[in-house]
Amino acid sequence: MTMKEKTKLSENSVGVTQTKHFTFEGLTLENGEKLVPVTIAYETYGDLNEEKSNAVLIVHALSGDAHVAGIHEGQNDFGWWHSMVGPGKAFDTNQYFIICSNVLGGCKGSTGPSSINPRTERPYGLDFPLISIGDMVDCQRRLIDHLGVKKLLTVTGGSMGGMQVLSWLIRYPDRIRSAIPIATAIKHSPQQIAFNEVGRQAIMADPQWRGGDYYGRSAPTKGLALARMIGHITYMSDISMAERFGRQKKNHDTHPFKFTADFEVEGYLRYQGDNFVKRFDANSYLYITKAMDNFDVSQKRPLHDVLKGIDTKILVIAFKYDWLYPAYQSKEIARACKLSGIEATYCEIDSIYGHDAFLLELKEEAHLVSHFLKKVFFEYEVTGSYDT
Repeated sequence: MTMKEKTKLSENSVGVTQTKHFTFEGLTLENGEKLVPVTIAYETYGDLNEEKSNAVLIVHALSGDAHVAGIHEGQNDFGWWHSMVGPGKAFDTNQYFIICSNVLGGCKGSTGPSSINPRTERPYGLDFPLISIGDMVDCQRRLIDHLGVKKLLTVTGGSMGGMQVLSWLIRYPDRIRSAIPIATAIKHSPQQIAFNEVGRQAIMADPQWRGGDYYGRSAPTKGLALARMIGHITYMSDISMAERFGRQKKNHDTHPFKFTADFEVEGYLRYQGDNFVKRFDANSYLYITKAMDNFDVSQKRPLHDVLKGIDTKILVIAFKYDWLYPAYQSKEIARACKLSGIEATYCEIDSIYGHDAFLLELKEEAHLVSHFLKKVFFEYEVTGSYDT
């Protein structure tokens, strides 16, 4: 490890971590197709206690992966929720056993469109079957079985991660003691579908996409970068963009080209797009966003009817200036939980950061999560009902 990496490792970091892989024979998807075999990339932090009652599953958003905390050997970047996971943090690794996996359809070690199709010995591309949020959760359930966990203390995640949390609540209510959905929705609104569709069309309009068959050749980087730029606008708020960029222009030593990124915000979006293509697969973007758009945890019924009889505790978190997943969608979740008899708490954090707040508004978010987890864990320690 370099001195730079050692300097970045704070006292309450989980330290150097390593991604592991779990492969199982196959999975029957919601659409009836069979996917064989299936590999899920995952990381764990902390230790599973003797009662196996302290396991927490963290599920990621659209562009996330299994690397939620710590740092990989030879790398300089912490995991995507590093400030929330570690000794003494909200997800305290001195107390809890933390699990995070890359979703099915992803491109960071889990089976997805860029994986090798055993029937052709070439990357799947568009031969990869359509997947659902439920399929992702089914893979996670296989993973916790593999890890010897019969019941999770909690499952949590934001955005698409929140959708997975809700799917866990419906599909495997007997496998979780509590749930923390953050900045998410029961199902996508037409506006949310529209934004995803524009991103998909940007990718498919890139000549390098070639109907998804670009592996081993030039990738559709321009289309994917544009999709990321469109998405990133929705992650921020008008207030946060005004405070961060205003109408500030860059200084140009020479007379710029007419359509150069003159404004700071233009340069920022281009930077985000250019970096994204270095770490993400265009086909994964298509498949995952389609899974989000098709998601409807209510199953076309009143959600409180679907939730009836489920015995768990829920903490629903939303953010005031999130216009991609506005607070009213989180309130719908909390309201349905209460109508069904589930013990639910709704908290709305007054943050200007928009949808990105779940990754940035860490102090208040950590306070809410840590107190909720302590309460849930303490109750099970007292009753001794570990269900193992």
